[in-house]
Amino acid sequence: MSAHDTEQIENNEVENGVHHFSNDKKWVKPEDPILLEQLEWFKDQKLGFMMHWGPYSQLGIVESWALSDEDADWSREDIDWELDPETFKKQYFDLNKSFNPVRFQPDEWAELAYEGGFKYFLFTTKHHDGFCMWDTKTTNYKITDPSSPFHTHKYADIVKHAFDAFRAKGLPIAAYFSKADWHTPTYWAEGMERGKNMWRGPSYDTEKHPELWERFVQFTHEQMMELLTDYGRIEVLWLDAGWVSARNKQDIRLGELVNKARENQPWLLSADRLIGGPFENIITPEQAVPEKPMDVPWESCITMGTAFSFRYEDDYKSTRELIHLLIEVISKGGNLALNVAAQPDGRLPRTAIKRMKEMGSWLKIYGEAVYGTRMCAPYYTENIGFTKKDDTVFCFFMYEDENSKVQDEIIIPYTEKVNRIDLVGGREGISFTQTDEGIKIRLPESKKQETAPIAHVFRFN
Repeated sequence: MSAHDTEQIENNEVENGVHHFSNDKKWVKPEDPILLEQLEWFKDQKLGFMMHWGPYSQLGIVESWALSDEDADWSREDIDWELDPETFKKQYFDLNKSFNPVRFQPDEWAELAYEGGFKYFLFTTKHHDGFCMWDTKTTNYKITDPSSPFHTHKYADIVKHAFDAFRAKGLPIAAYFSKADWHTPTYWAEGMERGKNMWRGPSYDTEKHPELWERFVQFTHEQMMELLTDYGRIEVLWLDAGWVSARNKQDIRLGELVNKARENQPWLLSADRLIGGPFENIITPEQAVPEKPMDVPWESCITMGTAFSFRYEDDYKSTRELIHLLIEVISKGGNLALNVAAQPDGRLPRTAIKRMKEMGSWLKIYGEAVYGTRMCAPYYTENIGFTKKDDTVFCFFMYEDENSKVQDEIIIPYTEKVNRIDLVGGREGISFTQTDEGIKIRLPESKKQETAPIAHVFRFN
């Protein structure tokens, strides 16, 4: 395959830093009963706390991508202080020397996530820039190296302390890991055919330099095995950089690694994004919700603000928007991994904290219609979503904003036989009539004069 062909595949898979997602027909059902049980566990969780965080947070720019010259047209829009790409790349890679998040509070992060109704933690251990947020033995480009001013802090091994804090609050761990590494000299090697004009792939043809590629594979395996053996129980190995694949002449022999890791962690799920097959146990749409329901394990990773990385003046989605997003995702059969980026000092932004607390308050009342449910026809239509748990069906009737008119009666397009309808968190046994077209529900008087809620949530028995 020519370099142009490879580049074309990569450009089709990732556009402006956003990964497309695998067709559900590429999903392969595991045969191992332990993995099947783990996938059912995963589908129960519904809401994950995702975080992109690293030295790049100091600048408030996109994580990693601005290092790739081939992606400069979109990723360097915020690079307004340096025109020379080589000078900029050196400045970026040197951010480890000033990254000092002395206000990192892993216990507070975990407490906020727990109170916010999140059920697991998905953390970036290493992005494409290669900076390791754990005490790896494979490279000095890490948070615990003396080149980092944070290395003497009691929480210097950020991955360890974050993972421990979340587990202590009952939130299991998914470990994000980039298969690409733009810092290590065995991926972006100097003096190769690309010269200094880098792209997201390796700087060399792996077939012409198999010994160099093998060194990179061993380096990558060693890093992943550190995370999967020295950092406690991991539920999901969440792999980014979908262009790193055998079809692009970048085979890291992932199956070999995952099978080895499963000797100690037999429940380990692998999310090898965009690859399909036996090691993409979870499909991962990015900044998008599938148009139609998918009856396979999937998880939309979507930002609370406008970006995965920290922005100094970001625009956050409202709590109403976030709950509506969650309802759409679970109605279509998926989980929502909601990304919140920490500040460079280690604290979570105030607006993010406010949104998390408001989401938690809502989920304390309506969580029974969210957690542990499965999708249910007619799934999702305009402002109505459905889930089910055993013989109980839940219906979410959403309101666009607080000024939306609350009608005396609402029509639900659900045609299966219903014997009783309750308001979740409210009155039981409310009045309704059922026809061939659906269910007509008469709202109690107490609900008609109120400001429009985020949603009315009904329980059908």
